[in-house]
Amino acid sequence: MMNLARDLAMTEHRPIKPGQRDAALRDYDSVRRAIGFMHSQWRDQPNIEAVADAASVTPDELYHLFRRWAGLTPKAFMQALTLDHAKHLLRDSASVLDAALDSGLSGPGRLHDLFVTHEAMSPGEWKTGGAGMELRYGFHPSPFGTAIVIASDRGLAGLAFSDPGDEQRAFADMSRRWPAATLTEDTPGTAGLAQRIFDSKLWRPDQPLRVVLIGTDFEVRVWETLLKIPMGRAVSYSDIACKIENPKAARAVGAAVGKNPISFVVPCHRALGKSGALTGYHWGITRKQAMIGWEAGHVGAN
Repeated sequence: MMNLARDLAMTEHRPIKPGQRDAALRDYDSVRRAIGFMHSQWRDQPNIEAVADAASVTPDELYHLFRRWAGLTPKAFMQALTLDHAKHLLRDSASVLDAALDSGLSGPGRLHDLFVTHEAMSPGEWKTGGAGMELRYGFHPSPFGTAIVIASDRGLAGLAFSDPGDEQRAFADMSRRWPAATLTEDTPGTAGLAQRIFDSKLWRPDQPLRVVLIGTDFEVRVWETLLKIPMGRAVSYSDIACKIENPKAARAVGAAVGKNPISFVVPCHRALGKSGALTGYHWGITRKQAMIGWEAGHVGAN
């Protein structure tokens, strides 16, 4: 645990007070309901009054909620969810990905993104189901609901999300990925790591977030490619298949994207269908939409 402890010690850590935790979760619950309504009604471009009613808040509260949460107005966020916007994200995606690959991980092409350095677990370690691994986990508020942060002695090993009351089911889903590992709850010990992930002021190239990728060789290659997609951009599954020199493997790429154990940090939400469709997401399509819109606000602010 010493390397992880050293990395976290380099980061300013301000403990989240219970009131702040509850407020963050309430914010996302309102955002989730608003996004769900927008997703079902976006073709009609509903006004702010209708969206606010669906989220059980006033129009003024909704406006300030979205500005606080994503740096966007509700109208701008709705525009970020339209099919035209998704197609725009995919436009020239191949050249964008080429540029990202050429610049290297955490290079100039990632100025607006979470800086990450990674290593992959060896095939032997993966086959044993994590035997001998000691993992710590904690539940933390995030812009996308309760985050389940899983840390190994080498860095971040897992990140999942849940809605209120669903935390244990989401944790069980994650823990099945390492059936032979020892998992110990340590919410205070993983708090600094959670803060590094979700506080964009702590995204620094000189202190990259360390992650360990746990999967098959094919899955790891897909996840490494996802890491190189800049914030505010997206690629299709077929683009990724071409980049890993397996152009007929778009469906297998989609399966690997769905198995990504480090949501958000390894940005599987930036992988779209060829037509620009958002397709599925292991932690819910509404959460995928929330991530895309939240990132749109952060790219615009930088």
